[in-house]
Amino acid sequence: MTNTQIENPKILLETHHHPPTTWKTYFTFSTDHKVIGIQYIVTSFIFFLIGGILAMIIRGELITPEADLVDRTVYNAMFTMHGTIMLFLWTFPVLVGLANYLVPLMIGARDMAFPRLNAVAFWMVPVFGIILMASFFLPGGPAQAGWWSYPPVSLQNPTGNLINGQFLWLIAVAISGVSSIMGGVNFVTTIVKMRAPGMTFFRMPAYVWAVFSAQIIQLFGLPALTAGAVMLLLDLSIGTAFFDPAKGGNAVLFQHFFWFYSHPAVYVIILPVFGIFSEIFPVYSRKPLFGYKVVAVSSLLIAGVSGFVWVHHMFASGTPAWMRIVFMVSTMFVSVPTGIKVFAWVATIWGGKLRLTTPMLFALGGLIMFVFAGITGIMLSSVPIDIHVNNTYFVVGHFHYVLYGTVTMGMFAAFYHWFPKMTGRMYYEGLGKLHFWLSFIGTNLNFLPMHPLGLQGMLRRVSSYDPEYAFWNVIASIGGFLLGMSTLPFILNMIGSWVQGEKAPDNPWRAIGLEWLVASPPPVENFEEIPVVISEPYGYGKSEPLTANLEKQELARDLN
Repeated sequence: MTNTQIENPKILLETHHHPPTTWKTYFTFSTDHKVIGIQYIVTSFIFFLIGGILAMIIRGELITPEADLVDRTVYNAMFTMHGTIMLFLWTFPVLVGLANYLVPLMIGARDMAFPRLNAVAFWMVPVFGIILMASFFLPGGPAQAGWWSYPPVSLQNPTGNLINGQFLWLIAVAISGVSSIMGGVNFVTTIVKMRAPGMTFFRMPAYVWAVFSAQIIQLFGLPALTAGAVMLLLDLSIGTAFFDPAKGGNAVLFQHFFWFYSHPAVYVIILPVFGIFSEIFPVYSRKPLFGYKVVAVSSLLIAGVSGFVWVHHMFASGTPAWMRIVFMVSTMFVSVPTGIKVFAWVATIWGGKLRLTTPMLFALGGLIMFVFAGITGIMLSSVPIDIHVNNTYFVVGHFHYVLYGTVTMGMFAAFYHWFPKMTGRMYYEGLGKLHFWLSFIGTNLNFLPMHPLGLQGMLRRVSSYDPEYAFWNVIASIGGFLLGMSTLPFILNMIGSWVQGEKAPDNPWRAIGLEWLVASPPPVENFEEIPVVISEPYGYGKSEPLTANLEKQELARDLN
């Protein structure tokens, strides 16, 4: 079985003694990457619930054409906070948390390269989360300029108070950027320097390749956004004129700072989810990942191309015609390495012995919705279509099919798949499938109607609209409420299973990979003996032994 095969050459490393992990451990400054990973995941999920409540209030406002639920100022603040929370306090932290937990296990390392830096990076998340939430309640007024915070709107300060919602919003985003840069340094160093003996780059799981590629984007792109946020903060607080047109500044310059990172940020978010798909489809299809090396390299190719696409967000910002054409072509080119992945996943599933468990259902649902999001993404890369639907709900629908339909569905697939490894307990399959169907139906009901609304011309960020748009908005709001309900069986499942679920074996899915060769949950330093990797991953259905150890050979026979 040519897979992540290991030998045990009796390389016994020093063992550090740590107190046993209890629930109290998750409230401490732990340097264990697994504890930090779960801290990230749980913290970000709490903010996910807050962002979801804001989304349901927004959909409650939009269920009727009149603005009759909340004040317009409050509405502007709510969609600003919803977008900011879902990006900076849900998708980024939750993906970092999962990578924190899995990457050292998958590459045969005992921990991350810089454990204390890892802990500091996490504890900055609740700090900037609290600052961000506080910005909503300041008497000087909440942030209302959207999650992109374009000037000159973000520089308006009608109350004259220095400490207002927009000020705190910028402080929070800057802290978030520093935390993410610290995480990027840690991940890249860990993957390059701390792989187990024999774990060459082309023996790493596709998920590790995806995380590696995403963190390279972070290190190259995130300083631009962080610098832009700091410069905007200076404009707002001490009167500099980087972006203020009234003082000779250039408001479009901020858009370049913002999108130079914030469009590649989509790949920072989606690449780890692609890695999750690449891990889950082989397990539940009982087949090797088709074209493993090409899939791995395609992650790096996406990371490279991502640095040349940001201007397609600015086609309506006075961008020269020649620049529109260049960035239209570069944006379309991203579909090539992305299409390679999709074809590889379909080829992996095709003819396999499919097991439609909860993780597989979420992965398949995420793949289906990503294909649709990819089609509308290609449409938006075309200059004429983008100009037509710019600033309409078509863009909102596309964006949410990526962020919720693909990323969040992919994260739920990962939660269910690795839940037994993290907790030592099995989840309840019935509740998991109920969660999937509510999520899948709710996602499509919520975001699919936004596409015809956008094509008909309904603007985004409005709390009232022409009655001709009422039908699709009612459907979208029903879907939004259904999505809110879908989290209830998930919460019940996770808490109930963790507390009193059936005890999980070390490898309940008969999966292949180093993380499945340790106990559930893993010991503090992961491996008693550092493994020696002797082959590529994804050896499902092949006959060679998994390890030189007799017990592992028996496991290999079971896997076949």
